[in-house]
Amino acid sequence: MIDDIAEKVYAGERIDVEEGLRLFAHPNLAELGMLADFVRRQKHPEDVVSYNIGRNINYTNVCWVKCDFCAFYRPPGSDEGYVLPKEEIFEKIDELVAVGGKARRGSEILMQGGLNPKLKIAYYEDLFTSIRERYPEIHQHCLSATEIIYIAHISRLSLEDCIRRLRDAGLDSIPGAGAEILTDEIRDIIGFRKDRTEEWLAVHRIAHGLGMHTTATMMYGHVETLEDRMEHLRLVRDMQDQTGGLTAFIAWNFQPDETALGADRGRWDGRKSTGYDYLRTIAIARIFLDNVPHFQASWVTQGAKIAQVSLGYGVNDFGSTMMEENVVSAAGTSHTDAMTLQEIQRLIRDAGYEPLRRNTRYEFLN
Repeated sequence: MIDDIAEKVYAGERIDVEEGLRLFAHPNLAELGMLADFVRRQKHPEDVVSYNIGRNINYTNVCWVKCDFCAFYRPPGSDEGYVLPKEEIFEKIDELVAVGGKARRGSEILMQGGLNPKLKIAYYEDLFTSIRERYPEIHQHCLSATEIIYIAHISRLSLEDCIRRLRDAGLDSIPGAGAEILTDEIRDIIGFRKDRTEEWLAVHRIAHGLGMHTTATMMYGHVETLEDRMEHLRLVRDMQDQTGGLTAFIAWNFQPDETALGADRGRWDGRKSTGYDYLRTIAIARIFLDNVPHFQASWVTQGAKIAQVSLGYGVNDFGSTMMEENVVSAAGTSHTDAMTLQEIQRLIRDAGYEPLRRNTRYEFLN
């Protein structure tokens, strides 16, 4: 029974980690959805779901870390490794501008890659400045904490100096990628060369202190326990209590195909997380993360139908048009081709909501 937890939620009181674990053990998914939808409607009472016109750009696939859950990276020296020429990046942004039309202000590029040892701070300063000068209306929502930590390291900069220089060059906000599960024990198993939990959190704290907004993510459904998921959520909530700089939370499940972790039955049991687990996880996260304003659907991994259903499980944003996706699709999952702007709007309307376009700061544009 979760009647006592439901009473706390309806009273606007915060639940704790143990209560979150009790919700994970609760078999009635619909009841979890009702609680999450209540929290969502307290924050967003209108029958509105937002979306963003944006484009993914993977500027490089070269990465020395070799995370076992990733099928996208290519090691330094690989014949399949690349760094996109600046003109090709401009061409991709031109295509985004064409989709945005006259209302292109507020359009977003989500530009991420790998830990490429040849790319130091000067490369990123030049790239971000060039984009800002050529497309001043485009919001640069770029890099991950992991990339920023590496850029600072190979450029011999402190994290704060690195983030400040990136911001001054044109970086507007930082996505939450690279979080995976925020416990060092799990990070050691799925990507032991990656940054530590505290380092990931430090990037976001510093960015918030410099006036930048960021998002938080969680990749679940691999080797973590439910206790690990709740510890991840606790750390996100505690940081948001301290800084208030997170705009949104996004969760998705591990995509195993073509990955070293997916092929290793000594670490992963071979059972891919289901849509049920996604809805359960996102609902509990919405209830627990009472200080994060927005929750974004993960249609890239879940597909259109589960993303649409998630709008009744605490999610108030359908995410970005993306236009291109290479990381998840490298692991065998891709829904990008069918997800046009018109399809996003249709899915939102068919779920009973009004679609409204937003910018990266979640301000409505229409």
